Amino acid sequence: MPPTVVEADPDAWANEFDDLFSQVVAPFFGRREPRLRARSYLLGLLSSLERKNGWSLAEYASDATPDGMQRLLNHARWDAEQVRDALRAQVGERLGHLDGVLVVDDTGFEKKGRRSAGVQRQYTGTAGKITNCQIGVFCSYVDPDRQRVLIDRELYLPRSWFTDPDRLTDAGVPERAHFATKPELAWAMIERAADDPLLSFAWITADEAYGDNTRLRERCRDRGLSHVMAVSRDHRLVLGGVRTRADTVVSLLAPDAWQRYACGDGAKGRRFYDWAWIGLGGHAWVLARRSISDPTDLAFYRCWSVRPVALSELVRVAGARWSVEEVFQTTKNEVGLDHYQVRTHTAWYRHITLAMVAHAHLAFLAADPPPGREGPVGEETDGLATQGARPVGTIAA
Repeated sequence: MPPTVVEADPDAWANEFDDLFSQVVAPFFGRREPRLRARSYLLGLLSSLERKNGWSLAEYASDATPDGMQRLLNHARWDAEQVRDALRAQVGERLGHLDGVLVVDDTGFEKKGRRSAGVQRQYTGTAGKITNCQIGVFCSYVDPDRQRVLIDRELYLPRSWFTDPDRLTDAGVPERAHFATKPELAWAMIERAADDPLLSFAWITADEAYGDNTRLRERCRDRGLSHVMAVSRDHRLVLGGVRTRADTVVSLLAPDAWQRYACGDGAKGRRFYDWAWIGLGGHAWVLARRSISDPTDLAFYRCWSVRPVALSELVRVAGARWSVEEVFQTTKNEVGLDHYQVRTHTAWYRHITLAMVAHAHLAFLAADPPPGREGPVGEETDGLATQGARPVGTIAA
């Protein structure tokens, strides 16, 4: 989906930023100095800086050294979990919709060395190979108007890390931490979203790394959470008392079982595919997607709903999953999600959380753009300039 271009009044931009900061970040800082530092950090993430690491953010804030920014991430007293919860509540208030979709996925952060929390040689789709990296598991929120924003995050700590207590201590991993698979991390985030009375959503979707996890699907179903989750072509299911594969069942469908639907926007316009579904009983289905240009290109989904739904609704949810890739790209390119140069467990969560807040600011502006006009950039507020933080121009929607 191409960016929506709005001419944002710089004063309105600054006011919107101040409102978000006062509701999501400021309440969780007891002292003024780190609170202002956090504000400066966010403005740096929202700036046009090419790289948004400790040095560049410090220079943007007119600091002589990055020490203050490092203290903010490593030692200052504030709780990134509280900021995350406040951000999720704001997403619910500003973008929440009864037909909203939670999208779970992970992304890689390539790193050198072996001291950064959770780093090891492992596969990441971001690089498309096995490389030395950290993996973050994320939950994003998509509303029917196609606004999308990250609302939660967890750092994946490989099992090998828990065989080396000294390494855990060196990286600042809390003593209470224990090994959790990526689907288990995903479930923790889904539960937090489901427990939040301010966040409305109807569906959960994820790729096959999560959809193939039977326990995750069972947990969603037990909690009454409708879902459309991709599964592998050899995914096993029971149909008519017979255990079979997803691709085998779909191969037996008649030609007229397929219906053509668009499932969202792509770089070249609407994404059209042929779709078919097979009922498994009790509002459960196998959904299949087939490429129009290459009928051998198939994808499969396990679906369950608390109520009867149309095929077009399952298609809509399946298409929403692609939005998380766009969110990852936007947050990395626009607000420095992967620009950090931190090593500890705490610092990772703090940087990622602040980057999520910065991206949410852009998403809120895109959802409800301030009035446009020509004029100078905003004045200084609370001792920190907003000048240059986000020039008049494109806001990605």
